[in-house]
Formats: sequence, C-alpha cells, structure tokens
Amino acid sequence: MRERGLQLNVVGIATGHFAVFDRAGIPLENYRESLKAGGPSDINRLREEVIGMNIFNSVFVDCTASSEVAALYGDFLKHNISVVAANKVAASSDYANYRYLKDMARSKGVKFLFETNVGAGLPIINTINDLINSGDRILKIEAVLSGTLNFIFNTISADCKLSETIHLAKEKGFSEPDPRIDLSGKDVVRKLVILAREAGYAIEQNDVEKHLFIPQQMFEGTLDDFWENVQALDEGFERERQRLVRETKRWRFVATLNNGHASVGLQEVNRWHPLYNLEGSNNIILLTTERYKEYPMMIQGYGAGAAVTAAGVFADIMSIANI
Repeated sequence: MRERGLQLNVVGIATGHFAVFDRAGIPLENYRESLKAGGPSDINRLREEVIGMNIFNSVFVDCTASSEVAALYGDFLKHNISVVAANKVAASSDYANYRYLKDMARSKGVKFLFETNVGAGLPIINTINDLINSGDRILKIEAVLSGTLNFIFNTISADCKLSETIHLAKEKGFSEPDPRIDLSGKDVVRKLVILAREAGYAIEQNDVEKHLFIPQQMFEGTLDDFWENVQALDEGFERERQRLVRETKRWRFVATLNNGHASVGLQEVNRWHPLYNLEGSNNIILLTTERYKEYPMMIQGYGAGAAVTAAGVFADIMSIANI
C-alpha cells in the first residue's frame, strides 16, 4: 500500500488449533510456520491477546463461522477495536445483540463492518447504508442470495435431475458439506435478516416466512438417508421443469422484503423478470426505494468464492483506514 501511504501490520493470526501474536508484526512469507510455533489457540487466549496488545487503530478480522468468536465482538468494540466480519453469526443474531454492537461501535468511534455477510464482494450493504444515510427509504428488497441454489436451478435439465445437481453443487464446492443447510434456505434467511436490519427494519430470523421446496422429512435423519431419499423428488421436479420450459419460465430461490414483511421461497420468473437471466452461482439484488421506485436499483455479480470474499474483507479494512 505504498502508493497510499499506508502500512498494514498483521499482529495476530489464529485458527481453531494454533495462534501467534507479535506486536511488532508477523512476516507473512512464512506465517504457517510462525502459526504452528505460536502455541495452541483457544477463545480466552484470543480475547486476552487482542485486547492486551492495546494497539491504536487496530482491526479484528473474523473469517470463521464461529458463534464463540462472534461473541467476542462486544468486548473488542468496547476496547476501541474495530471489527470486520465475514462471519454472519453476529449480524443475524438476536436483534438486541445486533443493535448493541452497532451502538457500541458508534459510541466508541470505531467500525463494525460486515459487507461480505451478503453477496461476498458485492457492494450491497454499503449501498443500502449510503441510500439510508442520504435520506432515502428502502421499500422493497428482492434478491437471489444463494449461489448454491442458483447453481442448482440453472443446472437442472432433462439430462441432469434435481438429485444430480445437488451432488454436482457439492462436488464443485458450492454447497455446504451437508447440502441440506443450503436447501433449507437457512443461510438465505440470515442474509435477508441482515439486509432488512441495515435497511432499518427490526426483524428476527423467526419473523421470516419460509416456503421450502424440499419436504420437511428430507431434513430429518442422517445425511446418508438424505442422499438415499432425494432421488424420489426427481420425477416430480422434472415434470414441473418441463412445464416451465413450455411457459418460458425459470426457478429462482428468492428472498423478499416488502414493507417490513420478509419471506424466502422458490419462485417462477418469466423471461421479462430481472432474475430470469441470472447465470451460474451469481447473486442479484433489486432495491426499490422512494427514489428508485419505478426502476429498482440492481446489483449483480459473483456472490461467493474465496477471492471475491477476501477482496470484500480487505475493502472493509481499507474503509476503516479512511483510504
């Protein structure tokens, strides 16, 4: 970052097994060796080391999915440490906790940023914040927020049945190891809750109306049971897919917020709908606001992947440095 006159020092790295901390900075060329030599990692050591270094203008970056790590945010913010989170747990937790973290960050003059919680590197949350801060009001959000589900419904065909597309999504690394997590829509619910809150609506995950396209019994039992039983859905889905082809429609798993009412579910969209041509595992979000009422604002692009997520996390760090 020489051209910007900025020096970034990595002073701590932690995994679930090892952790290393050095106030002077950790050379990144051989950080794996330093990490292993740094000793065992646990949640108490992480808290004590980060707070104990007491470094001005410091940022804690969480790229885990751990609720234990997310529970540390309040302490860090209280000690004037900004938090950048790819971890969705805190921002989608109880509204009271979400509000507490936002208010604590504001009162301490530090930042709690989580742009990559939704859409990886896409500037969705920042855009909503800019609209709200400039006096606009979000009336409606319509979005495809699961790269996994979008891949499945873009891949399903006469030659690739539903069960095969789910297998393929897992093989390509789009889905969770247990794809039922994606198929249940739980991740989409969390993302929608985060967007709704940033848009100014005080909602909880339980407030989101859920319309599942997989029978509830498929989520019971073991993962092996699921793989054995999911093929029973292929025939019915193929009949419906053929009907959609005749009607020039496609499936999209859509998250919707409409005047405070939130829902997620499978929808059929026609070829004139903005969601129709969404390719691969991409994400898309349509924002209808008081200013953008007749023609909603659209944000579209890669919604998953290590590279774009890393770029989004780094962008949040840069915004804290006021670059």
